[in-house]
Amino acid sequence: METIRPATRRNATGPLHRLLWQREAPRPTPRRRLWLYAAPLGLLALIGLGFAAGEYVEDNRVLPRVVIIIMGAWTVLPVAVCVRWPVLAWRITYPFMFVGVINADPKESWPWNTVQILAVLLVLGRVAVTQDSAVTVWATTFSLVPVFLYAKDANAWGAAVLLVAIAALGNIVYRRRHTRELVAEQEELTALERTRRSVLEERARIAREMHDVVAHHMSMIAVRAETAPYRVPGLPESAQEELATIATAARAALTDMRRLLGALRAEDGEAPTGPQPGLADLDDLVTTARAAGVDVTLTSEELAAVPGTVGLAAYRITQEALANAARHAPGGPVTIDARGFADRLELTVRNKRTGPSTPGGGHGLIGMRERAALLGGELTAEPDRLDFVVQARLPFGKADQ
Repeated sequence: METIRPATRRNATGPLHRLLWQREAPRPTPRRRLWLYAAPLGLLALIGLGFAAGEYVEDNRVLPRVVIIIMGAWTVLPVAVCVRWPVLAWRITYPFMFVGVINADPKESWPWNTVQILAVLLVLGRVAVTQDSAVTVWATTFSLVPVFLYAKDANAWGAAVLLVAIAALGNIVYRRRHTRELVAEQEELTALERTRRSVLEERARIAREMHDVVAHHMSMIAVRAETAPYRVPGLPESAQEELATIATAARAALTDMRRLLGALRAEDGEAPTGPQPGLADLDDLVTTARAAGVDVTLTSEELAAVPGTVGLAAYRITQEALANAARHAPGGPVTIDARGFADRLELTVRNKRTGPSTPGGGHGLIGMRERAALLGGELTAEPDRLDFVVQARLPFGKADQ
């Protein structure tokens, strides 16, 4: 019971606090074209109504001129404010429901001028249309107090019914609009979830295909390379070392494949947390490429401060560039230049073309460009005289986000 009572109190006083004290967020401005025409006309109308309210007070009550001017302006000010700040407009108009009866003639049907009555109804309706039900109930309840205090008995009950009716109609409009917004939001979430599910299903299908086809063949390559010295007697030592290198590379590829399959099958961004390669692994990548017969030279400067995300992208770009060089320009020398700056990493992979064939526009180049674009960088891959050059500029900005 002790935990329920404070929650109930908050539910009751929270809307009251929003009505009386809490700072109100402004409502959206009406459409610009409509506002350009409606604002000047509305302002002129309010000025005219303000003069009419002042004239009524001057004709029916004995008050100083300055008080009459203030009452005329106070009558129409809430109407101007309620367009964007309906709660603030109610806060302005409510005290005037008490002030507006000053020196009222008992012969008057109402202790308020006609313009003020219309302004109160408009402001209360605006509150009901824009605020939740609890705030509307509090505003209506407070508005009924001066009605029963100052209006004649017959008029008081009629005015009370009118106030409640306007508040109820406004609240119905608010509820219908709020329901439409909730339905639209739910439909959007459903569409997003449907799209997400389709993506996950497609990723799972790709993962199955890769596991059943690619991973199987890589595993067979590793097994055959490892068992070749036992199945084929008399192999020279150099051939055995080459086969061992092939088996090691195949096992490493299988490890990367399993990591990729785990990422494809992961949901909600729960990708595997295993270590990813980075710039520190470039030496191992170069060593592996040299063992495969590629003449590689690596130059690196100021790489200690490069973020891990940028390092991973640079490693994968270098890996793909080396693979392209070995595939399309076998035997040609390759140079890798990685330089870190205060806000970016610049990577250049240059290989000598050994023939007319150059790397085409396959998935490898597309993948490299996508990795650079994800970091807000850029990548070019094109011939340069006798070389084929891959240049990447990877900024650090998005890597920290």
